[in-house]
Amino acid sequence: PIFLNYVLGLESASMRQIIKILEETYCGKVGVEYMHIQEADEKAWIQERIESIRNSTSFTDLGKRTILQRLTEAECFEKYLDRKHTGSKRFGLDGGESVVPAIEQILKRGAQLGFEEVLIGMPHRGRLNILANILNKPYRAIFSEFAGNASSPEGIAGSGDVKYHLGTSSNREFDNKNVHLSLLPNPSHLEAVNTVVLGKVRAKQRERGDTEREKVAALLLHGDASFPGQGVVPETFDLSQLRGYQTGGTIHFIVNNQIGFTTSPSYSRSSPYCSDVAKMVAAPILHVNGDDPEACVHIARIATEYRQKFKKDVVIDLWCYRRHGHNESDEPMFTQPRMYKKIAQHPTTRQLYADKLEADGVLEPGEGDRIVAQFVAELDAEFEASASYKPNKANWLEGRWEGLQAASGDDRRGDTAVPMKVLQEVGHAISEPPKNMNINRKILRQLDAKRKMFETGEGVDWATGEAIALGTLLIESTQVRLSGEDCRRGTFSQRHAVLIDQDTEETYIPVNHIRFGQAPFEVIDSPLSEFGVLGFEYGYSSAEPHALVIWEAQFGDFANGAQVIIDQFISSGETKWLRMNGLVMLLPHGYEGQGPEHSSARLERYLQLCGEDNMQVCNITSPANYFHVLRRQVHRDFRKPLIIMTPKSLLRHKGCVSRLDDFATGTSFHRVLWDDAQLSGQLAADNKIRRVVMCSGKVYFDLFEEREKRGLKDVYIMRLEQLFPFPRKALREELARFKKAEVVWCQEEPEN
Repeated sequence: PIFLNYVLGLESASMRQIIKILEETYCGKVGVEYMHIQEADEKAWIQERIESIRNSTSFTDLGKRTILQRLTEAECFEKYLDRKHTGSKRFGLDGGESVVPAIEQILKRGAQLGFEEVLIGMPHRGRLNILANILNKPYRAIFSEFAGNASSPEGIAGSGDVKYHLGTSSNREFDNKNVHLSLLPNPSHLEAVNTVVLGKVRAKQRERGDTEREKVAALLLHGDASFPGQGVVPETFDLSQLRGYQTGGTIHFIVNNQIGFTTSPSYSRSSPYCSDVAKMVAAPILHVNGDDPEACVHIARIATEYRQKFKKDVVIDLWCYRRHGHNESDEPMFTQPRMYKKIAQHPTTRQLYADKLEADGVLEPGEGDRIVAQFVAELDAEFEASASYKPNKANWLEGRWEGLQAASGDDRRGDTAVPMKVLQEVGHAISEPPKNMNINRKILRQLDAKRKMFETGEGVDWATGEAIALGTLLIESTQVRLSGEDCRRGTFSQRHAVLIDQDTEETYIPVNHIRFGQAPFEVIDSPLSEFGVLGFEYGYSSAEPHALVIWEAQFGDFANGAQVIIDQFISSGETKWLRMNGLVMLLPHGYEGQGPEHSSARLERYLQLCGEDNMQVCNITSPANYFHVLRRQVHRDFRKPLIIMTPKSLLRHKGCVSRLDDFATGTSFHRVLWDDAQLSGQLAADNKIRRVVMCSGKVYFDLFEEREKRGLKDVYIMRLEQLFPFPRKALREELARFKKAEVVWCQEEPEN
């Protein structure tokens, strides 16, 4: 015998024994990829974990019966829907039913290892099955929706969405341990929900004080075509171990039905396996045959243990098939005739497993059919109950959202002003670096300039106005999170939220040192990603309405890399899914000769997305107004996304400044701003004004300077700071002052 020192679980073995063990471990219904992992302890753990038990789990008879019950529920639910609503789209799990007992094992083992909350993101394939059989959404509720009834109570505004986009939440108990489950709603844009889930997990980990990241976890389900095909997947992996975004590892579950709509794998990826993209973060990949439900449950257990031990991503690749077309009325024989001839003759996973259990004596002959009949009888009762089913509450404004409400049409300024004493307290903190830090001389000059702003009460610039807004929120116990490319310094070297010692590179964040016991400010230089990071911040904001969450584009032009998040989540999440969100997007915008890629945040696109009070779009020209609009986000009893066109050249423009009094008690956000010339008496009386030029954004200062050059006194320049919701009332009141004036509109953007 060969001495093994307990490798393969044996002290010694013959070569024949070794080969047999290796064949059982690596050449059966499970394939494990882990040799690409760089960390020796992770690699050794996986090797020992699978080799010591021949990569299989021995289940008790009760365990086997439980697996069969889950398969029965998964299969019969799909068949029942098909029978009762023939031809309706449901994007069923038919052919991949082993997903249900596998997920059940993830939750059960996870609860044993510390899971208290699991957030799930998944596509439409199998979603109804997961809603019913994992999250316990009542069958009658789903049947009612198939009958055309609403998913929310009467009187709840919104457009709603198709059944297979909706989410829900529930509490499940596993071995006397409670786990809260949330399935996030999502659009048909595959993989788009990935980082939204991760952002929400991160926020909930902070809320629970889960510093070890073991109580709240993410489970993402994927398709075999979208996993290698959608660029947000590698963006999601890239976030997984970054300090500002890590969540302790995600369990990725690929439902690999070996087809994407009508596209075969040979046309949808360049790598051997659909899971190969996960190797970028050295994640272990566990391949398993979906027709072996015990192997699927076994692999789910190992994946969960790995996540909890190493706090890293892990991938399950469950090989199965799609019994019908992409949707149930689609004909797959047009494009994959040979594949679908085989599928038509192939027994279901439940049938194969029931036959095996009967052959092994676990079930009595015919018992598998009796289990089916019992469950179908339960579905019959639920179907009958669905005729009178009415949803009794909307799935929103609960938990952290309690106390908030739907927005009304009333005046919505919010109480945003701050006493002068507090402004001075914040000003001292943000302008005084630690004595023992070696600060860059140019930054020291900026800090000196800030100090003078607070001493004189004049000339408060944009970056300082922002710092005051964030600082005052922090001492009110409102957490602030700001992320984006280069946002710690600021694209235009304006923010310097983090001071860096020139010798040691130690960091100091001034606004985190205003007052003892204040809330934390998190400022994060993001990876070079728009789609993934904006989705993450949207998710974070959706879980924490009492924080100010901000995403800043490097230039507004680049935000369209995240257009799916903007279109499908930010602008429409509330009306589709009853999901409020207070995320702020900062988009540097302005035509200043930097060319077509560094000039426009495409303001017109955001305005085109506006409707039914879904979000706010602002183009702000005053540091004080910027201060108020940021604070307004958390000082009202509802939440709406806020899109701000932010300045570039105005960051250092002598006219784009505010007085400290404009931040103090008695002030608020102005949706329409006055002409600065009226404050100094340089303009004619209102009844002598010949023309009112309405504008928005930086062009105001161009017009102001041109008017000065011409010496005009009878032209008034009015700024719209908020473009949506459109400030009709404020604008009507302001324009009423000028009885004889012609009103014109001026903009620097091309006409749309």
